[in-house]
Amino acid sequence: MYFKQITTPGLGCFSYVIGCPAAGEMIVVDPKRDVQDYLDISREEGMKIVHVIDTHVHADHVSGAQELKSHTGADIMVYETSPVSYEFTPLKEGQKLTVGNAALEVLHTPGHTPDALSLLVTDLTRGDEPWMLLTGDVLFVNDIGRPDLVGGAKLDEQIQNLWNTLYVKFKQYPDSLEVFPAHGAGSLCGRGMSSKPSSTLGFERRHNAMLGFDSFEAFHLAMSQDFPARPKSFTHIISTNAGGAPLLERCPMDLAMDPYKFEEKMQDGAVVIDVRDAAAFAGYHIPGSLNIGFEASLANWVGMTVEPDADILLVVDSRDDYDRMRTELHRIGYDRIYGYLSGGIQAWVYSGRPVDRLTVDSAQDLQNIQAEGKPISLIDVRTPGEWSSGRIPGAKHVPLADILAGKYDLDENAHHLLYCAAGYRSNIAASYLQKHGYWDVHSLAGGYQAWNRAGYSTER
Repeated sequence: MYFKQITTPGLGCFSYVIGCPAAGEMIVVDPKRDVQDYLDISREEGMKIVHVIDTHVHADHVSGAQELKSHTGADIMVYETSPVSYEFTPLKEGQKLTVGNAALEVLHTPGHTPDALSLLVTDLTRGDEPWMLLTGDVLFVNDIGRPDLVGGAKLDEQIQNLWNTLYVKFKQYPDSLEVFPAHGAGSLCGRGMSSKPSSTLGFERRHNAMLGFDSFEAFHLAMSQDFPARPKSFTHIISTNAGGAPLLERCPMDLAMDPYKFEEKMQDGAVVIDVRDAAAFAGYHIPGSLNIGFEASLANWVGMTVEPDADILLVVDSRDDYDRMRTELHRIGYDRIYGYLSGGIQAWVYSGRPVDRLTVDSAQDLQNIQAEGKPISLIDVRTPGEWSSGRIPGAKHVPLADILAGKYDLDENAHHLLYCAAGYRSNIAASYLQKHGYWDVHSLAGGYQAWNRAGYSTER
């Protein structure tokens, strides 16, 4: 049996290839939208892609099922009651699929979504006993799937489903069964996933706190609160996946725009995302642009900041950066990407067009301001958990998710200094506030980490 886990950095997504080179067939489970990895495996291992399975209608990334079908003719398989409008082959509880010496059995495992499935995987060359369990988004390493994404009206039903799946259905399987989830650290489909890509049922039963409740009532209480903020992109991604994602070849052509064309598209309402690092953006940037730089969770922050149906323009340092950013955006359903500024920010500057700056203050600058008693609005944009573990004296807590949702009450004329853990999120927040009319906004270089390492006092 051939088995391979494929990781999508940033989104924390895992997809799987299961096949048999001797039989020349393979199945892809939960594919990412950019499908070249699967096509390469198919070619290199001599296995035809015969089935594509989505364990559920994903909320955090666009499925590559339609892309693979267009390239290979493989049929798309989802659970029989899945709320999708495209043509698919329905899977039922207990149904078995075989490709050579690899056997898969379908389990209906609702909880993250009502129509989710998991797959028991057996290598028939080793015996009839299942070896692995592909759990989709219902069970992760050190976490379980959040039940709230289908809406508050179904929350209680989904929590009951989770309990039944995790505490009743999975109970019949041995501790030795290996667990391979659809997500790891970085995903917003859970609350505390490990960075380890796999586990066993036994280890999770002993060490996953969400599998350790003695009663449904205690489990229900824990699953009714404190979910991560839901990005703007999730509803759009669910809709895209349910309808069948458009093929990437139908997306707008990529264009290298001169400053005139770039500005023209801006005036038509396009959102400008500047992916340069915080220091470069601070030096000068296009007025109204948002700074969302390259880092592991970039796609999640775009999903929190930019509306999914927005026309998008990019400021990048190179064509390679543009290609990388376009791939990241396509993965979360942001398809209206109209191009990038040819020549980068320098072309804009040399054209004589206006620029903005974002002042970056050091920890020492902030200490001097406070020591001299100068007025300042110090804003901590970290999560509630980070805030409760320690903060800079005099700070007000306004999480980045609240700023991006418009849930803030800040004086437009005050001097605001924003900080996060290391400076990435505060730049997003500061650029967002600049775009919305706040002219005196600064960011703390190095964030709370720099303040702490400088040896200054903190509060709890």
